[in-house]
Amino acid sequence: MHALIAWFARNSVAANLLMVFIIAWGLSTLTTRIPLEVFPSFELERVNVVVPFRGASPSEVEEGITIKVEEAIQDIEGIKQITSVADEGLGSVFVEVAKGYDTNEILDEIKQRVDGISTFSDEVGTPRVSVPTRTREVISVVVAGNMPEKELRLIASRVRDDIEALPNVSAVSVSGARAYEMGIEISQRALDRYQLTLGAVAQAIEASSLDLSAGAITTGSGEVLLRTRGQAYEAEDFNNIVVIAESDGTRVLLGDIARIQDGFEEDQVVQRYNNQNSIEIDVYRTGLQSAITVADEVKQYLIEAQAQMPYGITLGYWRDWSRTVRARVETLTNSAMQGGILVVLLLSLFLRFWVAAWVFVGVPVSILGGIALMPVFGVTLNLLSLFAFILVLGIVVDDAIVTGENIYTHMRRKKDRVQAAIDGTQEVAIPVTFGVLTTVAAFTPLLLIEGARGQIFAQIPLIVIPVLLFSIVESKLVLPSHMSHLNFHKTGQPNVFARIQHRIADGFEHFVAQRYQPVLAWCLRNRYLVLSGFVGVAMLVFALVTAGHVRFIFFPRVQSETARASLEMPAGTPFDVTQAHIERMSAAVKTLQAKHIDPVTQQSVIESVLSSAGSAGGGQKGSHLGRVTF
Repeated sequence: MHALIAWFARNSVAANLLMVFIIAWGLSTLTTRIPLEVFPSFELERVNVVVPFRGASPSEVEEGITIKVEEAIQDIEGIKQITSVADEGLGSVFVEVAKGYDTNEILDEIKQRVDGISTFSDEVGTPRVSVPTRTREVISVVVAGNMPEKELRLIASRVRDDIEALPNVSAVSVSGARAYEMGIEISQRALDRYQLTLGAVAQAIEASSLDLSAGAITTGSGEVLLRTRGQAYEAEDFNNIVVIAESDGTRVLLGDIARIQDGFEEDQVVQRYNNQNSIEIDVYRTGLQSAITVADEVKQYLIEAQAQMPYGITLGYWRDWSRTVRARVETLTNSAMQGGILVVLLLSLFLRFWVAAWVFVGVPVSILGGIALMPVFGVTLNLLSLFAFILVLGIVVDDAIVTGENIYTHMRRKKDRVQAAIDGTQEVAIPVTFGVLTTVAAFTPLLLIEGARGQIFAQIPLIVIPVLLFSIVESKLVLPSHMSHLNFHKTGQPNVFARIQHRIADGFEHFVAQRYQPVLAWCLRNRYLVLSGFVGVAMLVFALVTAGHVRFIFFPRVQSETARASLEMPAGTPFDVTQAHIERMSAAVKTLQAKHIDPVTQQSVIESVLSSAGSAGGGQKGSHLGRVTF
């Protein structure tokens, strides 16, 4: 290590090239390979099995789905725990994967076992087996208007297509609305009249409603691809499907024997935004897209699109998470600027301005070095990693301060500048390195946390540790070379700033010599007494924690910009009953909206109210669920 320090101190070109390489690497990675997102996306160590069973009660779902799935997969190696939920019309089984096993391999095994279950009834739908991924929308767009559901859904679909076509948007989903569904109802009398079965009708629909490739024809001018397009999408298309075709030309169409409804699924969902029927469009960030760029582009589109909307349609946005990301980025930038100014100011007062300047250069170099390694560790710029950068700002400069101050001390002894830089760096190399490694060791346990929480907390050490390690590289290899070019032995009359600086530095050295050193000497002479005092303080702190005077919570309750009230009635509760309770809750919120007025703007502090009956968000649907958000 000593030889390496000396070589870089004597070869300033190598030191500068190393610094430039780290800066260029970090800037290139920051601008091309690291996305800016709200919250880190990660796969859970869990496999979900969801099986629809329309019209079945929870007890029927338990007997017909969840128990059978549990029995089929319970002996698979690598399963830690199985949890099942039997809801009205839906059975869900959640499989937690044990540590050390590949979640995707467990997924394939579970899928094979579930697909092999032959005792499901005919009413059971197709099972969905997947590994859930935690993602959070960047911004939610609300399309509101008091008009029929079908017309509102058509407008929302158009808005969704427009947003998806924006240059920086590629992932959009619709929520708060029922899915399209084509309902075909045939009476038993009609079946008996034409001597048909439901299976025969289903086969006729399947054979007629499809797009079919018919191969290709090679001609003198090229190849012609043939394809028949018969897929039915609307009620009129289904009406014209031939169910029976006799040899004499007689045909029986599906519309002759069935009642066809082009509408929505049976499960009712009603969502209202400021007293208007509404549909949400959730916009996500994917790939290398920036959450701030995506949100800004969507908000700009809403301003332009509102003028083209039909009368009575309101476009707005909800849950703009980019505001939080923007605030965290601003905090990081402000902290870096304020910290840099304080470091340069304080070091300039006690040492020299150029010593302070070169010490501060180590901060951006170390941070850019940590940024360069973010793609290697799979870390993105998000709320947690930005917090880690803010946290490490106050730590990363310590080793450079100690090294720079010691080099300056050696230079004041009239030594050769290069040799002073080498001796000053080597003298504190071991304690400074171990000091940084101690901090690294303190953050390492966060990498050992298992499960979803482990993936969340790993964002912090995967930022802090690389930045600290790069700070060692910068302070031991780059800083000595820069310091060796400084000349503190210039002759001449000192200026005003130099005289002030000397006075402050001399005063601080006087305080150290007359106050701090005597106290330190007394502590060393009475080390056992001092140690006893620190042990006593540690026992007192431990007692405060164990006695409950200092409370512990895993996640602090941070005040949010929105409040949410969720309603869960007993499974099977009629939709009208749930909706009535949601309306009462909304009325209470409206009372609060009229009561709490901002004295400056004379407007309510509650800007908007979003309520839904039949859905609790996050994909949870049911006639017994509802929520009110404001």
